Amino acid sequence: MGNYIVSARKYRPGTFDSVVGQEHITRTLKSAILLKQLAHAFLFSGPRGVGKTTCARILAKAINCENLQPDGEPCNECESCQAYNQGKSINIHELDAASNNSVDDIRNLIEQTRYVPVNGKRSVYIIDEVHMLSQAAFNAFLKTLEEPPPHVLFILATTEKHKILPTILSRCQKFDFRRIRVEDIARHLEDISRQEQIEYEYPALQQIGMKSDGCLRDALSLFDQLVSYAGGKVTFDKVLESLNILDYDYFFRSVDLMRAQDHPALLLLLDEVVERGFEAKDFLTGLLEHFRNLLISQTPETVKLLETSENVKERYLAQARSMDATLLLNAFHLTSETEQKLRYAAHPRLLTELTLIKLAHLSSAVRVAAGGEDEKKKA
Repeated sequence: MGNYIVSARKYRPGTFDSVVGQEHITRTLKSAILLKQLAHAFLFSGPRGVGKTTCARILAKAINCENLQPDGEPCNECESCQAYNQGKSINIHELDAASNNSVDDIRNLIEQTRYVPVNGKRSVYIIDEVHMLSQAAFNAFLKTLEEPPPHVLFILATTEKHKILPTILSRCQKFDFRRIRVEDIARHLEDISRQEQIEYEYPALQQIGMKSDGCLRDALSLFDQLVSYAGGKVTFDKVLESLNILDYDYFFRSVDLMRAQDHPALLLLLDEVVERGFEAKDFLTGLLEHFRNLLISQTPETVKLLETSENVKERYLAQARSMDATLLLNAFHLTSETEQKLRYAAHPRLLTELTLIKLAHLSSAVRVAAGGEDEKKKA
């Protein structure tokens, strides 16, 4: 038990090429290292769990690497790289600004920058969650950040770039990290599954990617949780069961029943969902997302916005082709309005049932409305 390491730590990237989903940044950083055109201060911003601190650490290692690879990667074998990997480096310093955000903390850091590194090329200071620094701390940091000693390099990381003073932003070279695509997360989880000899279903890994909302760290935590829950075999059904996610099949069935104008069957389907332990609002939120996916499936240019497996994508395309865009738009609008009302509704299930009845007869209402418009034009 004491030797267990969570996947987020065990598989933390040690090279730029192993960073998932941030090729636009890693390519630029490697090029800057090789050309010896490194700025004195970097700002890495973006959502949580997408690789900001990881890239900062790899960059810090590469700058001090004694055997830098031809492609700009750290060797991870020299004395400097090994020292950092073992947490013993005296040239790379990390500061958590969430808990060290006072002006005195920054003054201590500035004092440290005066000392030239004993061995190594640069002293690198990684300041995580830099937006948490106090106003006084920011002001104390300004001069040093603008003109640091030649042996010093700062890497600032933040999830809330808008909270950082413009005077700080203007002194940094900025890199914006993006949310990681579902397919990239799924492929990374697939690699880990193979290394750990874990049985898996690829749609299950894709579902974990969708649930994590572009955050690889969350995806790895969910993956560990599911491996334990499923007894070492990660299946799609186990993912839905463990993460309390509604199967997309419910929503495909709902739309088919809506087109058939079968509101009794729709109400029974909702009852089945509630019997499984879900709230009525969960069903409606999922249905709203389903309508959105159908709308973007109606044009070839927007199909790429679908983040799902290929077989499910085919089902979306098939169902979207069988539906009128006006009907879909009206269904999306009606469901969206109800979802907003559910936040304050005293009887959410009753409101959801009423919406399902309206959806079942929406095509008739659209035809009547279109007929009325035609009559007005003739008149």
